[in-house]
Amino acid sequence: MRWDASRSPARRREKGVPTPSWAGACVLAGLLVFLSVIPAGGVSAQWISPPGEGWVDLTLRHQDTRERFDLDGTRRDIFAEGRAVTWSAFLTGNVGLLQGTDLWVELPVHRLRFDDAGGERASSGVGDPRIFLRAGPELLGLPPWPVALRGGVKLDVGDFDVDAEVIPLGEGQRDWELLVELGRSFHPRSLWTMGWVGHRWREANPAAQRTPGDEWFWWWSLGGEAGPVAWRMSLEGLSGGVWTLEGGIRPPSTCRRFRQAMVDAGVGLGPGTVRLGLEVPVAGRNLPAGAAVSVGYFVRWDRGMVGR
Repeated sequence: MRWDASRSPARRREKGVPTPSWAGACVLAGLLVFLSVIPAGGVSAQWISPPGEGWVDLTLRHQDTRERFDLDGTRRDIFAEGRAVTWSAFLTGNVGLLQGTDLWVELPVHRLRFDDAGGERASSGVGDPRIFLRAGPELLGLPPWPVALRGGVKLDVGDFDVDAEVIPLGEGQRDWELLVELGRSFHPRSLWTMGWVGHRWREANPAAQRTPGDEWFWWWSLGGEAGPVAWRMSLEGLSGGVWTLEGGIRPPSTCRRFRQAMVDAGVGLGPGTVRLGLEVPVAGRNLPAGAAVSVGYFVRWDRGMVGR
């Protein structure tokens, strides 16, 4: 089912099947948008990679929820006995370019399903990829302070059909992002902290005749090691502006909000680290409210490894 907050849902062909409400349309649209802002694994790789070195991460994420954060932020059951099931894989690669700069590329693949009283709808395929360029003080010949500026773009690649019976795999527009990253290691103690704050400028979606509101977002983590286990506790937040819908209408109820807590732990396996994670939403608006689990594999590489 294609949920579009900018227009009334198409009437169902099945006799006696209830037509979804506008609020319900926002729920699944929010779910799909939320997929695109979930950071893939490797976010703890805060320090800029040296030239010719980098890392690769593959994270699998699963969410199965019957709850949503409503227009007013209240946690409620999804309308019409709805259930949203998401399977996603995020492949993220990083490589150092010049001294003090590196490149990130993230490619998502989704399997999305939404069930309610009207039946089951599903979509599978590639989502919207992201490309980032990050720069730190070393680029200017300064000491390697743990601070960086990261800018990038989310490309409009995933399928986005304006169809009442299709779940889109992408958002239907480009986004531009600029972030400031900070971090600190508490060596010789096995503790570190890192975080970022950023702004997302969102272009118009011509197919859906709407312009999503620009957003502020942030992330903070505290991590360390306990014997062979590397652990991390994180908090994440998102605060979006009002969307502009067809005809220039700007309903305040279209704003998105999100806060969640996360914890993950990893152990060494082969050349890398295997990691298990849990995400627990604590507040939000126009987004899914269910917990999610993830498993990932993270491996660093250098020029020596490539030549072997």
